[in-house]
This record gives sequence, C-alpha cells and structure tokens, in this order.
Amino acid sequence: MSIKSGKRINLSVWQVVIIGIAYMTPMTVFDTFGIVSQITEGRVPLAYLLAIAAVLLTAISYGRMVRLHPSSGSAYTYARNVCGNNTGFMVGWSSLLDYIFLPMINSLLAGIYLQTLLPQVPVWISILLFTTLVTWVNCCNIKTLANANFIFVGIPVILMGVFVYFVIHNLLAEFGSDHVFTMKPLFNGNDSITPLISGAAVLCFSFLGFDAVTTMSDETRQPEYTIPRAIFFTALSGGAIFFVAAWFIQLYYPDNSEFKNPMEALPEIVLYVGGKIFQMLFLVAILFNTFASALASHASAARLLHIMGKDNPFTHRFFGYLHPKNNNPVYCVLLIGLISLSSIFIGLNTAVSLISFGALVAFSAVNLSVIIHFAFNHKKIGCLREIFINVMLPLAGLGCVAIMWLNLDHDAFMLGSVWATLGIVWVIYCGFTKKEIVISE
Repeated sequence: MSIKSGKRINLSVWQVVIIGIAYMTPMTVFDTFGIVSQITEGRVPLAYLLAIAAVLLTAISYGRMVRLHPSSGSAYTYARNVCGNNTGFMVGWSSLLDYIFLPMINSLLAGIYLQTLLPQVPVWISILLFTTLVTWVNCCNIKTLANANFIFVGIPVILMGVFVYFVIHNLLAEFGSDHVFTMKPLFNGNDSITPLISGAAVLCFSFLGFDAVTTMSDETRQPEYTIPRAIFFTALSGGAIFFVAAWFIQLYYPDNSEFKNPMEALPEIVLYVGGKIFQMLFLVAILFNTFASALASHASAARLLHIMGKDNPFTHRFFGYLHPKNNNPVYCVLLIGLISLSSIFIGLNTAVSLISFGALVAFSAVNLSVIIHFAFNHKKIGCLREIFINVMLPLAGLGCVAIMWLNLDHDAFMLGSVWATLGIVWVIYCGFTKKEIVISE
C-alpha cells in the first residue's frame, strides 16, 4: 500500500548536511573533552581521528544502501528490503530509541541551560516553551527547518572560531609561537594504543545521528545521489569541526590538571580562555546549538515514525498522513512533541542510556545488510575488488561498531534489550494472529 504524498520538496545536498550536523551537535566536543582527555591521557584529537575513520566506514555502507533503496527509512528500510519484514521491523523498532529520545534530551538540556540563564523561570515552563517552538517549526515546510539550522549551527561555529582566536592569542602572548606551532596535541610522547581505542569508542557516540539524513530522502531530488553524498559530508564535516576544536582545546589544556571538575569541563574551558563575558556568550551559543539539534532530531524522528507507521495496516491512517501543503508528517511531528514533553518528568541518565543502544543496532544492521545483499544474495565476490568493497569494508565497519558495543554502558544494554524484547513480543503476536508486521508500498 502506498500513501499518497504531496509535492516533493527538493532539499540540496548542503541543506541536508546542515540538518545532519545540527543533529550531531558540534559543541559536544567541549562537553566530552575532560572525560576523553582523561581516558586518552591527553590525546583527544588523535582519538577523534580514529573515531572519524570508524564512522566513515559505516557511512560508506549507508551510502551504498541508499543507492539501492533511495526511499526514506534508514536502517529500517534497508534491513526490511534485504532481510525481510520482521527483521526490518526489529531494526526499526530498536532504532526508534535513538530517534525518539534525542529530541527529549534536547528539551531537557534546554531546560537546564535556560534555568542557568533565567533562574527565576521554572524548568518545566522552559521545557514547555522550548518544545512547543521546536514542534511548531517542524510543522512548517522542511526548508524552513533547513534554513533555520544554517543560523543555529552557524552561530556556535562562529563562537568556536572566536575560541580558537583566544587560544592562539593567549598562547602567543604567554609562551610564544613554539607553543602554537606544535604537534603535541596529536603526539605527546605517549604511544599506548588501548586508551586511544577506548577514547575513540566514547567519541563515536558524538557522531550518532549522521545517519538521520537518510530520513530526508523523500524531500530531496534524486536521493540515490544526494543522500549518499550528504551522509559522507555530514560525517566528514562534523568530524572536522570536532577535530579542530579538540586540537585547540588540547593545545591550551595538555591535561586535566587545571579543571576542578573534568567530567563537566565546558564552563571552565571557556572561562579560562575568554573570560566571564565570553563564557556567557558561549552558554547562549550552546542553547542555540541545542535548538538546532532539537529541530533536526525532531524532524528525523517524526519521519521514521511516518515511514514505519504508514507500512503497518493498523497505523497507516495516522502515521501515514502528510500535510497537503507542507508535505510534512504533521501527526508524527506532534506526537514527537508530546513525547519530548515527558522530559519534564524523566531524568537525563535514563534517556541518554537508551540512545546509544538504538544507534548501534542501526549501524550494525546497515553493515550486515551490505554484506548479505552483495555477497550472499547477489554473489558479487568474484574478484578482489568485489571482495574488498562488498565484504572487507562493511566487515571493518562492523568491527568498529563491535568495539562500541563492548564499551556500551551496562544499563543502556539492559534497557535497550527490554525495548527490543517488546518488539519481539509484537512480532510473535502478529505471527500467531496471522497479521503482517508491515505491508508493501
């Protein structure tokens, strides 16, 4: 069954990339720096290089599957088409954890930031106003979202540039050029590998959401060409921002000795580099960055619900509805808004713990889909080139994901397993009642 859609909205490659970068929230590099610097023994930029390489391997697999199946749906669509309806449903069900809980986390973080800036306003009011604004923007034309993200991603990136200027200026004034033109942020004399791998595994979670651009396939022209490029450029551009920021932070802070609280080092990082006024501006920029991430994650979550829901005979009337003018899954957008409001009652740890599980399920499924489709279903392993691109590359991506699985928090694994079990129960129920999980488009 197909759901009739309105006029296609043609997003450009870079509009999609901006949405993807907004989803990744570039300023998380400041939030995680103290943690990863401690793990890697002062080699955060090098750990980012390893993380970028790992993520790009999976991005290549996403790009290949998009060319085969250019419709929206991300890992859900690829697993369904390659491995069958039930497998696709389980992958999509597990991936929903990543997509649904990130908008909730952004609402919760916005409440925390606004409470710091406006302590007289109750947190629940801040969350309500923030979530309402995000939902309203997502109910508009998707191009409104893309253009808004140019602003809300651009402002934090500009402030990151100002931060780099302060670092260079301060180091030149205090120590001279030798402390600026150095490779010590990469190579500080420590050659141990295990801490770098552990740090890279943590940093890979900063890239969660680069795959979310695949949910924009129905709103781009020639998605089989546009989306693979957008996936790769999103991962690469986000990685470049992370790496450059980490380089200059590490340059100024070779270790964690100056931080009172390395686990929450962001306020100290910007305060010591730029002073109190710059710190306040930076907090405002973080709020902008959170808003951009909320817009992008809200849009992606709504579209995944739309894609999965319209394929189900019991839910397609609600989830499959598209606004006749804006071509938006407006009911799904409103539902994600309501779910995000639960951040008034749910703690940050619970929501964060569920995101990683869903993302790793998606990453694993996409790499496996490439191997199954090309190597097993179509036997494209007749020469070294085919073995390399159809087996070795996705296996390398799967290996990187396996390392992330090994570093996944125990609570995240347990909570995610409970969620997956609920999906299995639904599959079994549909099997006993002879009802299909999904229906063909």
